[in-house]
Amino acid sequence: MQIQPRRPEYDVCIVGSGAGGAMAAYELTRQGARVVMLEAGPWWDNTKDSSMLKMPYDTARRGGSTPERQFGEHDACLGGWDIPGEPYTVAEGSQNFRWWRGRMLGGRTNHWGRISLRFGPHDFKAKSRDGLGDDWPVGYDDIKPYYDRVDRMVGIFGSNEGLENHPDGEFMPPPEPRCYEKLVQRASKKLNVTCIPARLSIITKPLGMRAPCHYCGQCNRGCMTNSNFTAPNVLLFPAQKTGRLTILSNAMAREVTVNDAGLATGVSYIDKKTGRDEHVRAKVVVLAASSLESSRIMLNSKSSRFPNGIGNSSGVVGRYITDSTGTDVAGYIPSLEGMPRHNCDGVGGGHVYMPWWMDNKKLDFPRGYHIEVWGGYGMPSYGFMGGIQRYPDGGGYGASLKDSYRKYWGTTIGFSGRGEMIPNDKSYAELDPERRDQWGIPVLRFHWQWTDHEYNQVKHMQETFRALIAEMGGTVFNAMPTKEQGYGIATGGSIIHELGTVRMGSEEKTSALNSQCQAWDCKNLFVADGGPFVSQCDKNPTWTILALSMRTSEYITQQRKAGAL
Repeated sequence: MQIQPRRPEYDVCIVGSGAGGAMAAYELTRQGARVVMLEAGPWWDNTKDSSMLKMPYDTARRGGSTPERQFGEHDACLGGWDIPGEPYTVAEGSQNFRWWRGRMLGGRTNHWGRISLRFGPHDFKAKSRDGLGDDWPVGYDDIKPYYDRVDRMVGIFGSNEGLENHPDGEFMPPPEPRCYEKLVQRASKKLNVTCIPARLSIITKPLGMRAPCHYCGQCNRGCMTNSNFTAPNVLLFPAQKTGRLTILSNAMAREVTVNDAGLATGVSYIDKKTGRDEHVRAKVVVLAASSLESSRIMLNSKSSRFPNGIGNSSGVVGRYITDSTGTDVAGYIPSLEGMPRHNCDGVGGGHVYMPWWMDNKKLDFPRGYHIEVWGGYGMPSYGFMGGIQRYPDGGGYGASLKDSYRKYWGTTIGFSGRGEMIPNDKSYAELDPERRDQWGIPVLRFHWQWTDHEYNQVKHMQETFRALIAEMGGTVFNAMPTKEQGYGIATGGSIIHELGTVRMGSEEKTSALNSQCQAWDCKNLFVADGGPFVSQCDKNPTWTILALSMRTSEYITQQRKAGAL
């Protein structure tokens, strides 16, 4: 009989290498912990793997999407809504839901727009203001020190505005608005819509060994100079330099294993290259695989001690999914026609945005949304301008068609809304009783429902965007969506801001985690992604994921030093 050597026991096993997992690895290794990280996708390094400098005409697709890069062949993020061998299902009678998975080192931090907004004081205690949803067990003052540290560590530009529920930060100087954005600012002022410099995790001054942004506008391709935030180059590779981080890529987590005392002992996973079942031993387990993937792992981690899944004695794991509400409107702006050609690349995202500016007491929906702005002389590629038939001349053939493209290039301005969904008990995920993925792991089955809160909010978005375009003298490309069309609301999951399902709380009966993101039922199990979120808010979640993960990592370190973990 061949004796297999006993595998090492790590201090911490982290599942997932995105924002939350990477921050946990960075913080814990700096405090002396030996950490192993499981990542379901392959390796990625911006400085080596980016196609930032390639032109669309360098490839036959001209930048078009591929099955593994669904936002375009040059996009940095591998993954998508539909991944071969990794299905999910939607329950019969449910509204549609789409689940994006990022399968690579760094996860979605390789793809996101880097809009980096702090949740405000009202966001953590929203139920106390309007009676909807639930309050968080923490408040803004509890998280502020960690927001401040993330600002300094990762780097962010913006402006301090003193807005009540849009907290200021420790900002680098923001870039100047582009020409079309100045036009938007003027229209916003006339309509009393707040419009301020954007807040993006892109550095405009040197930070450590990272160079400031050179304004090529290709952030989504992976930044070769590490001027924007991605988990591998800003957090994981520095953590590796401590000598205390082991990263196992192509490792698909199956379940958290436990002992007779109900404590986590490690994580079982499938080596995707060999197809073999493997296991890593650890004294502490941190799930950071994304809110829905972490809840799937927990639901699949069944045992005699945890028959409904680890950490799920309350029954809330998988419950209360939220995603940002969203809709888009774009239009043709005649005053931009014939503009002198100029480089308006800037950063890879808007230089301005509109935070929520209204009083909900005067509206027919709760909470709010922010507005993102887009336009300018973007590099022509596949799908350029959305189709020339939308413009006044309607297209043409040959030389006249080329002239039309030149004439209308840069005359489009668009708006995208991102708003808060109120958690509801009809939006949740459960294990499908029949379907399995290619490794035999049960898949998630989704139930989803928008309510009048969200529909009315999106209707307001549409009306606001159309008013802004009209104020600029423009023409909207598409008619106002009807009530029957949901006012153009984006499909659940398509904004890729899904949160909740492993919510934190003050009571074991109504939550899965305590205020430190520690499982009530299993003291050495933590969640460090979007799963602990109690509510969505009208801000993008990444900055709060980073801050919460930093706070949880600090708590883990304290508990380890005290001998409690």
